[in-house]
Amino acid sequence: MAGVAKGGYVVVDAANPELIVIATGSELELATKAAATLTAEGKAVRVVSLPCWELFEEQPQEYKDSVLPASVKKRVSVEAGSTMGWHKYVGSEGAVIGIDTYGASAPGPTCYEKFGFTVDNVLAHCRKVLG
Repeated sequence: MAGVAKGGYVVVDAANPELIVIATGSELELATKAAATLTAEGKAVRVVSLPCWELFEEQPQEYKDSVLPASVKKRVSVEAGSTMGWHKYVGSEGAVIGIDTYGASAPGPTCYEKFGFTVDNVLAHCRKVLG
């Protein structure tokens, strides 16, 4: 996919999005499911896969703006990793879902739930950001 080579691309689009949910890897499934629920509720939601910040930052500004338009201030990022660096992409009106602790050990699904990597938690963050 050409978008992967650019570090980021639109997965689910909406005309005039009011919210952008940014995710990586397996968390993309959570983002798309949350977006589907919000869309069914009448919200315009774009989902962006942003697997490589470095490649994304190398793209022309026009491309970066086409993926993450500055006019859409309401954003939520979802990554099962550190939240460090994500604030650059969600801005002051956004929210970051990630892990900033160390030492949890349990089966994957248990850890995912403990750290909030569920559709319900993504929805809660999105709704809070939307107001």
